[in-house]
Amino acid sequence: MFKKFTNGCVKLVQKFLPDAFVFCIILTIIVFVAAIPVTGMNPIEVAGAWGKGVWGLLEFSMQMALVLVLGSALANAPAVKGLIRRLAAIPRTAAGSIAFVTVVAAVCNFINWGFGLIIGALLAKEVAKRSRSVDYRLIIAAAYSGFVVWHSGISGSIPLGMTSLKDGVVANTGGALTEIVPVSQTIFAPWNLIMVAVIIAAVAFVNARMHPEAKDVVSIDPALLIEEPPKERKKPETVAEKLESSIVLSYLIVVIGAVYLGYYFIHSGSVLNALSLNIVNLIFLLLGIAFYKTPIGYVQAITEAAGSASGIILQFPFYAGIQGIMVAAGAAGVSLAGAISNAFVSISTPRTFPLFCYLAAGIVNFFVPSGGGQWAVQGPIMMPASLALGVSPAVTAMGIAWGDAWTNMLQPFWALPALGIAGLGARDIMGYCAITLIVTGIITALGFLFLVPMLA
Repeated sequence: MFKKFTNGCVKLVQKFLPDAFVFCIILTIIVFVAAIPVTGMNPIEVAGAWGKGVWGLLEFSMQMALVLVLGSALANAPAVKGLIRRLAAIPRTAAGSIAFVTVVAAVCNFINWGFGLIIGALLAKEVAKRSRSVDYRLIIAAAYSGFVVWHSGISGSIPLGMTSLKDGVVANTGGALTEIVPVSQTIFAPWNLIMVAVIIAAVAFVNARMHPEAKDVVSIDPALLIEEPPKERKKPETVAEKLESSIVLSYLIVVIGAVYLGYYFIHSGSVLNALSLNIVNLIFLLLGIAFYKTPIGYVQAITEAAGSASGIILQFPFYAGIQGIMVAAGAAGVSLAGAISNAFVSISTPRTFPLFCYLAAGIVNFFVPSGGGQWAVQGPIMMPASLALGVSPAVTAMGIAWGDAWTNMLQPFWALPALGIAGLGARDIMGYCAITLIVTGIITALGFLFLVPMLA
C-alpha cells in the first residue's frame, strides 16, 4: 500500500513537474499576480520590485556555484574519491544503502548545510555506482532529504542570528528582543535535538521503505560510470610548464590559507559556529589544491566540474526577483510575505503560535528560499507577537527555522547542487521528496504542539 502511494507520487510529479527553470518562471508569475491585490501595488511597481531584486543574490549565487564546483573537484581527487568509495562499501543491501546515505547526509547537514549538500550527493552517486540494484533517483532524493534538518543545526542562520546584538537589539526582531538567545535554547535545546533525532530516523526508515521492486529500479545512467583515464602529462620543459606543474607553488598557497584558517578559528570562539559558507568554500579550495598537488592539475579539475553549476547560474537571479516581490511593501506598508505571516498570527493562541510560525514559514519558503531572507521578512512580525502571547522567542525562532527547511523538500532551489552532481532533473527526485515533506511535516507539527510545551 505504501509503495503504491509512493509510486503514485513519483508518477504524478514526473508527469506534471516541469524543469526547475520553468517551475521558477511559474512561481514568478504567481507571486507577481498575487502581490497586486495584497500589497496594493500596481503592475509597474511590482515589476520594479522584481527588477530591483533580480541581482540581490549575486554573492550568494557565486557562493553556491563554488560549493558545487569546488566540492565536485575535491571529490574527484584520487585520495578523496578513495575515502568516499570506502564509505560507499559499508551498506550491503539496496534499502540499507538508502538509509545509510540518508543518515550520513542528515548528520552532515546538521553540522553544516553546504558541506552536507555536497557530501550527501557525492556519497549517493558513489553508492549507486557500486550497486546497480539501488534506485538512482531514490538514493539522490535520500541524500537531499537530509537537508530537512539543516536549519535546526549548527549552521542555521536564524538561531545563529539570535546570538548577537546590533545597536542594542537582536537583528530582525522588530526591536522586540534586547537580549541574545544562546544556542543552548535553540539548536541544543533538548526538544530540538529530540526532534532532529526522530526526523532523521523516520526519514531514513521511510526512504528505505520507498525502494521500488527490482523490476522497477532505475539504475544509474551508464554514462556516469565512465571514468576517463588520467591524462598523461608530458615532462615540463619550458619555464611556463614547470611553473604550472610546481608542487611548491600549490603548497605555498595551502600554507597561507591554513595559517589564516587557524587564526580565524582561534579568534571565533566556537569552531562549529564559525563554519560559514565562505569558510567551507575556502576549506574545499585549499584541500582541492593540496590533493591535486599541481596548479595545472587543479585547473583541469575545476574546468571539468564547472559545467554542473549552470542551473544555479540561470535560476538564482529569478528567485532573487521573486524574493524582491515578496518583501516589497505597498503604500499601506503591507508586503506579500508579511501578509502571510500576519494571517497566521491573527488566528494564533499561545499553544498554537509555534505551530503557525512553522506553517507560515513553510509557505513563505516556497517564494523566499533563503533562511536569512526569510528571517528578515518574518522575524519583525513574529517576534513582537511572540512576546505579546508569552511564547519563548527561542521557540518562535526555531518554528520559523524548521518551517524554512521543511518545504525545501518540494522547492528545487536547494536541490540544484545535488542535481548538478547527479546529472538528474528536479522531477526525478521530487516525487520521493514529497513523501519526506508529508512525514516530516506531521512529526514536526506534533512536536511543536506537544513536545515543545513540555520541554521548552
